[in-house]
Amino acid sequence: MGRQLISSAKKYVAVDIVSDLIEHNKKTFKAANLEFHCLDIATDALPPGDCAILRNVLQHLSNADIEQIVPKLSGFDHVIVTEHVPEGDFSPNADIISGQGIRLKKVSGVDLTAPPFNFKVRGKEQWLSLPYEDGKGFVETTLY
Repeated sequence: MGRQLISSAKKYVAVDIVSDLIEHNKKTFKAANLEFHCLDIATDALPPGDCAILRNVLQHLSNADIEQIVPKLSGFDHVIVTEHVPEGDFSPNADIISGQGIRLKKVSGVDLTAPPFNFKVRGKEQWLSLPYEDGKGFVETTLY
């Protein structure tokens, strides 16, 4: 996804917690306006910018971790979040242990504007909702 955005950005900063992925990407993708940083967005400060893009990140994190991230997002003019959510009505923000699992098995998904996060936004616009490849739920992209 970032590959399509780099040419439109003055500066594009990509962040991940997996150091091997960051090192691989540093070697593979090169541009004058591109930086890679290995950070834990729950505990580390986020690099400044106009827009934060969180792609399939929050679904893997506990509510406590997400609660550490949400205040940092208010420093951005725009926040774009892509998450895997169940089909139909679901109870948002069921807590999980941070790791590789997601809330889908609890018929839940992340909603930053719902408790316990209560992310204060000027607006919330769903940009995209696509059926997940295995037929279990949807991948949704939302602009805040």
